[in-house]
Amino acid sequence: MTAALVAAALHAAVWYGTHEAITPADIRGPIESLSYSPYVGNHDPKDNTPVSPEQIQQDLSVVSEVAQGVRTYSVQDGVDQVPAIAEKLGLNVSLGAWLGDTPERDQMETETVVALAKQHRNVRSVLVGNEVMYRGERSVDEMINAIREVKRQVRVPVSTGEIWNIWLENPKLVNAVDFIAVHLLPYWEGLPPDQVVKYAFERFDQLRKAYPGKRIVIAEFGWPSQGYNRFGAEPGQLAQADIIRQFTAEAERRGIEYNLVEAFDQEWKTNEGSVGAHWGLFDASRHVKFPLTGMVEDKGIDWKTGLALGIGVVLTFAGLWRRRVTFKQAFLFAICANAMAAAIALTIAYPFENYLNAGILVMWGVGVISVVPLTVLTLAKVYELSEVLLGRRPKRLFVPQPQETNAMAPTVRLPKVSIHIPAYREPPEMVIETLNSVAALDYPDFEAVVIVNNTPEAYYSVPVAQRCHELGERFKFLNITCSGFKAGAMNVAMHHTAQDAEVIAVIDADYVVERNWLKDLVPCFDDPNVALVQGPQDHRDGATTPLKRLMNSEYAGFFDIGMVQRNEDDAIIQHGTMCLVRRSAFDAVGGWSTDTIVEDTDLGLRLYEAGYQAVYTNHRHGRGLLPDTYKAFKTQRFRWAYGAMQLIRKHWAHMLPSSTTLRPAQKFHFVAGWCMWLADAVGALAAVLNLLWVPVLLLVGMFIPTMPFTLPIIAAFIVNLLHCALLYGKRVDVPVSSIPGAAVTAMSVQWTVAKAVLFGLFKDRLPFLRTEKGGNAKKAANRNTALAETVIGVLLAASALALILLNHTDILEMKVFAATLAIQSLPFLAASFMVTIERIQTFLADRKATSGEPQKVTTVSVGINADAT
Repeated sequence: MTAALVAAALHAAVWYGTHEAITPADIRGPIESLSYSPYVGNHDPKDNTPVSPEQIQQDLSVVSEVAQGVRTYSVQDGVDQVPAIAEKLGLNVSLGAWLGDTPERDQMETETVVALAKQHRNVRSVLVGNEVMYRGERSVDEMINAIREVKRQVRVPVSTGEIWNIWLENPKLVNAVDFIAVHLLPYWEGLPPDQVVKYAFERFDQLRKAYPGKRIVIAEFGWPSQGYNRFGAEPGQLAQADIIRQFTAEAERRGIEYNLVEAFDQEWKTNEGSVGAHWGLFDASRHVKFPLTGMVEDKGIDWKTGLALGIGVVLTFAGLWRRRVTFKQAFLFAICANAMAAAIALTIAYPFENYLNAGILVMWGVGVISVVPLTVLTLAKVYELSEVLLGRRPKRLFVPQPQETNAMAPTVRLPKVSIHIPAYREPPEMVIETLNSVAALDYPDFEAVVIVNNTPEAYYSVPVAQRCHELGERFKFLNITCSGFKAGAMNVAMHHTAQDAEVIAVIDADYVVERNWLKDLVPCFDDPNVALVQGPQDHRDGATTPLKRLMNSEYAGFFDIGMVQRNEDDAIIQHGTMCLVRRSAFDAVGGWSTDTIVEDTDLGLRLYEAGYQAVYTNHRHGRGLLPDTYKAFKTQRFRWAYGAMQLIRKHWAHMLPSSTTLRPAQKFHFVAGWCMWLADAVGALAAVLNLLWVPVLLLVGMFIPTMPFTLPIIAAFIVNLLHCALLYGKRVDVPVSSIPGAAVTAMSVQWTVAKAVLFGLFKDRLPFLRTEKGGNAKKAANRNTALAETVIGVLLAASALALILLNHTDILEMKVFAATLAIQSLPFLAASFMVTIERIQTFLADRKATSGEPQKVTTVSVGINADAT
């Protein structure tokens, strides 16, 4: 509790410590003029939809409270009503005619402004075109002719709006206009906020020096309140308030005529880059963004802080509730929970502070959804990190004690065990090696039931049947055809299990077990509450090839880190091989279920839901074989992830707070485990969406919501790296040099997991896919088993590089986005790396074979107890 409160206090201090307040120069009198476009919401001028006079009346009423006049840019869509309505409100108008689209529109615009200037006395000037020469749509002579044509017909001053360098470079244009209407927008020139006002007046003075005696009006000046930086130009609410108020005060002091861009934010300009919609003095809802006098401070600080603190409290207590934690452990977790809460709060706040078009809204929605599993995954990793590094030593981990060599202690009860060994098209020599190790067990009362299922080929079954016969009556051989895949086969085996067997043990057909396996673990069932005893998986061929070394290192982490920590809350995952189950409990929960392809994990969950306990040991009592190929490795991971989705659909109700079948800590581990699968899927989806957004970013300049689509991904990546590096070094018995390989191997199956999650959520009862082991895999014809991953990974990496190279304005968010794309490319490129390793080792092996060089063969010798046979 203390750690959580300290973390929350620090969280609040960060929010309010970074909260800014400024007091720039006051705007005492009315603003001289504001640019006005009457479009509301996503009303785009390109739609040519008329604006109602009521809307213009409402807008100009707001403007009249702070300004003396308005500047318009066109007379279409009902904007020609502005002079009449403004006249009633006492507002002057600088009337604009839009040039550059078509000759027909040019004529309509100029004829209309001429008529309006003659009709309304509050039209004080006419601007023929806006930045037409800057856009290269007209030559200087064409502009001069257009301006002279309008001047000939009106009595008010006439000019055109252009940026300052256009005026300096075109003295002929200056001579043709009644006054210089200069645009000074230092944001587009990358000026830092503290230099903007000074720079603007320096450019004004430069023009005045170049054209002494010529009337000069600053026809556009402004600063965006939101958006991305352009070199040193940083948009922001406070920056906008400070710059506008300083500029206005200085312009008034110097008697300079000016017009501010603009009156209202224009939501339709979300298609014009990140800052396009945010130049208004008022937001799109017609609320003033900052006070014109007195102190200015960031808006929304209180509600965002409250939201972030609330989420932080929920995340902290969800992770630490009823946990035995040290202060350091709780504090680290609480700090990270509050950091994630701040990210979630900013993600939620995004649509309240930005204008969203359809594309950005979809991306934001996906981002919000993706933040949930990313948060759970990241905090689960942080909790495990804190627990291992700063928490108490494991209390529940079962460590086998050395047995007396002469005889068992008389108080130890050793009930009969039935060992079930399912086999589906397994290499017979591999199965026989497993049988030999079982025969050598140092245990007085056991049987072995070998279930060769759905395997009609005599090649697979006959040698195994013969070896079972040789090993004696304790070895029962079944050759059956059944439904329900592996679970169905093992249910059949139960009908052939000895009636007096009290414990069911399961090993895969490739596992060689130690002599003391049963003698070490069966005594755990002396506790009547224990229904499951689970040992880790390990592999005896982990050093045979580079690919298998990578896979073996990756497997080890789960059994020495994740399972050990889950065991502290009695929430382990039953994973089939090397497990022992109390038969009475097994029967009570209904045996093996055939409605999932992860019947082992499903059984473990049902045992927990029935109130039983489990015991876990990370001592290696048996070792199997690794998948033959990277394709087989991916197939196995696909099955696990798909099965997890089946379990979510089957057991979700038990995870609800109202359910009492599981303890809160158990729910936490299972939900967190499922979120790890979901996070891989969401990560892959986010990578694809980010990739699709790159052309939009480069061509339109429209960014995605930064918070949900970049920073949480980067944070999760950093936490995963720390988790792997620190905990492998602390817990896993592998060389330090193997840790990077384990990380690469784990990352490489993200796309595989994503596909499995997609299938699992929307498609039921996919067939069981066995993992090829023991040299049983068919040799593929040099096929790239990670082609999709390679393509996506290369595109992501290339996109990241393109963003860096094309970031000509040094936009920080583009750098962050590029870094995110680079990080997202790693899991996909990791799959390519695994395929490359496999191809290299295959090439070298084939070359040795063709050269006649003797092959190195790894053999495992297993002694057989004479009494056992």
